[in-house]
Amino acid sequence: MKKYALIFAAASAALCAFAEGNPINPPKLVGPRGENYDESKTNLFPIPDILELPGGKGRIETALDWETAARPYVIKQLEEQMYGAMPPRPASLEFELLESSDDALGGLALRRQYAVKSADKGGKHSFGVLIYIPKGAKGPVPAIVCPNFCGNHTVTSEKEIIMPTCWMRNSNYPNLKITDHKAHESQRGGASARWPVGEILERGFAVACWYYCEVYPDREKEDGREGSIYEIFGADSGFSDGPATVAWAWGNSRVLDLLESLPEIDAEKVGVTGHSRLGRTSILTAAYDKRFALVLANNPGHMGAALSRRRFGESVKHITTLFPFWFSKNLNKYRDNEGELPIDQHHMLACVAPRALYVASASKDFWADPKGELMGLAEASKIYRLYGAKKLPTLDNLAIEKPFIGDNVGYHLRDGAHNMTRYDWRQYLNFAEKVFSMKK
Repeated sequence: MKKYALIFAAASAALCAFAEGNPINPPKLVGPRGENYDESKTNLFPIPDILELPGGKGRIETALDWETAARPYVIKQLEEQMYGAMPPRPASLEFELLESSDDALGGLALRRQYAVKSADKGGKHSFGVLIYIPKGAKGPVPAIVCPNFCGNHTVTSEKEIIMPTCWMRNSNYPNLKITDHKAHESQRGGASARWPVGEILERGFAVACWYYCEVYPDREKEDGREGSIYEIFGADSGFSDGPATVAWAWGNSRVLDLLESLPEIDAEKVGVTGHSRLGRTSILTAAYDKRFALVLANNPGHMGAALSRRRFGESVKHITTLFPFWFSKNLNKYRDNEGELPIDQHHMLACVAPRALYVASASKDFWADPKGELMGLAEASKIYRLYGAKKLPTLDNLAIEKPFIGDNVGYHLRDGAHNMTRYDWRQYLNFAEKVFSMKK
């Protein structure tokens, strides 16, 4: 307890020194759901020391210590207490080319549309993937896997993009007006502001987009198993039912399986991104699947990068009440009890190490706790240091639109609300170019 008290005292002193320049200024101290926005009431629980071995059995002093003695423990806690275990690659996995063009987006790209077709003892499942590849590339290119909220047809306005026929989550996103849980022609390109595909292609990256509700319908308080990938697994498999977030991570991994089969893609340089719940999914994806070389987590918030023990903005109680099917049922045990969580979000972030990791916050995204997101990343950076990284983020980097790009770790705080914007993408592409040593 004395050691934890010292850690807590040090953290409190750092927070006091930091408070004067804090750019996160919520208009209220208590939000509409009773959430805390009072910085003086955060950090009720000591942040676990990420350099302590499980069970207090010593210190983590090398990357090998982390890989062999700590990381497996963290993954086990993620699986059992928080997100659930990743379903396996299905017994049968096929990629059917549905449509293609070598002159897409006005001659800027190759377009490929695939059905990812899975089958196992419980049945069959299929979901669509839209891929754009820079036209005229002189060899395999890096790619970014981009799960989306509103369907591939909303990413660009090309009429050839296949619309989803599955149940769709209604959305008040500007220009979409999804009100009847269905895709419509009027929605084409409606979310293109969030996906600047042309700029991404011009910077030398392919993009692979897929609609998350095709893998697990995001029905909030209603179980989304019907229509999800869990239906393909037999009852004796242990994967015939499960939560949403890890199912979406499974979808990301299946898209990487597809990309590995394409000669135009450099499969060793594939990243994964996502906004909000799909931002946290991107982190979980790479924690479970080491093939991903890069994570670009946009506003991942609570259960993503923000430390749960802070209890600022969204909390374990909020997220498990509002979205009970996103996580393992065991997470319910930690409602109003975050201090008993076996790990916190900095542990999950650290599971990406030494691969590249970028977290982005927004200054008015109070629900997601921007400061807590940076704190989680800064704590996880202690593991990156064990792998040799020297330039790493600190709380001093909580400055509006002053991006930090370090040794395989990046961060920025964008001015504005919860969203994914061109500003965010420009920083991501700058980071990815550095990570992949791409010539300009």
